[in-house]
Amino acid sequence: MSSAAKPMRWYHSPALAFLAAVLLVGVLWGVLSSVMNFSSFPGPITALKELPTIVLDPNAVWAIAQSVGRMFAGYAWALLFAIPLGLAMGRSQAMYDIFYPLVSLAYPMPKAALMPILMLWFGLGSFSKILVIAMGVSLPVLFHSYQGACRIEKKLVWTAQAMGMGPVKRLFRIVLPAALPEILIGCRVGVVMALIVMVSSEMIARQEGVGNLLFTSMDMAQYATVYAVILILAVMGFVLDWLFERVRRYLTHWAESSGGGSSLH
Repeated sequence: MSSAAKPMRWYHSPALAFLAAVLLVGVLWGVLSSVMNFSSFPGPITALKELPTIVLDPNAVWAIAQSVGRMFAGYAWALLFAIPLGLAMGRSQAMYDIFYPLVSLAYPMPKAALMPILMLWFGLGSFSKILVIAMGVSLPVLFHSYQGACRIEKKLVWTAQAMGMGPVKRLFRIVLPAALPEILIGCRVGVVMALIVMVSSEMIARQEGVGNLLFTSMDMAQYATVYAVILILAVMGFVLDWLFERVRRYLTHWAESSGGGSSLH
């Protein structure tokens, strides 16, 4: 006789758990806003009421669109650079010996701290911001690409060599598919990193974009706008992460992905 199915609890539903978390944050936000009673800390209802104003403002929409465009440009540059280099470091000891010291130095460095130097070299335009976004995204993508390449079974590569596959064919037929689950984990981390570095870079180089919109609103004491823009960024980050996870699961449904966090050693 089969045992009765256990009743599904509300916290086993991702949608309900997420909704509960959002409500909890909203309640805590409202309570803190009431207790502190600062003009610079409006409640969640005030911030939400400001959202239609931002969405219907062409200048604000254009600023957000500019930022998103730079974010995806930097993200694309990072993927083109970091994935091949990470795979090469994972499959070649010589490449590892050459680039590992550079990666070790760059990994802990705050990427936004490089923005003043890039501004001196390339000016205040989009190129500096795209470059710092690409630098911020490159390292997690490179790390996971390296990890994916290291975990490929040597027997697969040896078998491919015995069958007469050249290096390029082995890369696309063996190495890249086997490392894909780990690569996509790095790409998922990179999406969120791109959003963070994008806002940070625009706060430093205040000419246009979301960072400039935030600081301009703060300078003009439009605090409801500041929190409304932060809400927009939070929703944007959540949606991008959610969409990428759906894509990742679709592309790697055949593999059990691992989110290991071991170092490059």
